[in-house]
Amino acid sequence: MSLSDLDSPEVGDTGAVVDALECLEVPRGEAENARLRTLAFVADHPDALHRSCVRGHLTGSAWVIDHTGTRGLILFHTKIRRWLQPGGHADADPDLARVALREATEETGIEGLEVWTAPVDVDVHTFVDSRGREPEHLHFDLRFAVRAPAGALERGNHESEALRWITAADLDDPELALDAGTVRLARAAWSLSA
Repeated sequence: MSLSDLDSPEVGDTGAVVDALECLEVPRGEAENARLRTLAFVADHPDALHRSCVRGHLTGSAWVIDHTGTRGLILFHTKIRRWLQPGGHADADPDLARVALREATEETGIEGLEVWTAPVDVDVHTFVDSRGREPEHLHFDLRFAVRAPAGALERGNHESEALRWITAADLDDPELALDAGTVRLARAAWSLSA
């Protein structure tokens, strides 16, 4: 699906998020714990789609895979000061696939990206702004596999200092120091392209 293919659900309604989470099949362990925590958070926080929900809020992110299905794109995030996948805040949009696609397009500069699956992972993590401009808070992140077209040219924006295509062999590279959630997302997305 492309950005123009996505319908516009009512802004602020978390029903679509709950539906996606209830249908999401993830392995037991950290991902299942994150799924249950996110469902509970959304039930307790009707404003979970908004950044003004200071305890935490919903986000959408993407594992961008090249057209061959062998490489994934990571970025070195300016605020967080580490390598991770593209993604960002829902900002009242309950269609987290659209959020993930929008953020991946903005942060990678790649035109023609497409979400090709339902969510593949969910994660709950603490956002820490390395510059100290935002208080620590939780991100309840629904994650999608996104395919880049052949000949895709990446160019970052102000949110990233570098972009890098990696292979599955790079997931455990200590120089990249990818967190367990990012590695889990990459493996789930790559398993679909195999």
